[in-house]
Amino acid sequence: MMPAPGTPLCPLDALDDPGARAFSFGEGAAQFHMFLVRKDGELRAYVNECPHGRTRLDHWPDTFLTLDETRIICAAHAALFRIADGFCVSGPCAGKSLTPVPVEIVEGTVRIAAAR
Repeated sequence: MMPAPGTPLCPLDALDDPGARAFSFGEGAAQFHMFLVRKDGELRAYVNECPHGRTRLDHWPDTFLTLDETRIICAAHAALFRIADGFCVSGPCAGKSLTPVPVEIVEGTVRIAAAR
């Protein structure tokens, strides 16, 4: 389950631009995996699950971006997603999207926001 609104994730300045970072909450089957991605001053957050195989996107810690840092990539299926909206532009889940997670920045800290 997604953490409650207000749950702190990290200081904004701890996230490179461009860059990405994974977070996990809970234990066992109830564990919730998500990640932040920052590019050109914009911050986005998504559930860490490929819409094709329902597997995590990263096989290596905090590795979500293509080498040129212009897209999010699924390490299992090589699906490519736009950073701005999580839309899959290439791969076995083309046309589907990552699930967004609402986040906000409060006093320099990224935290879970209330659903919009």
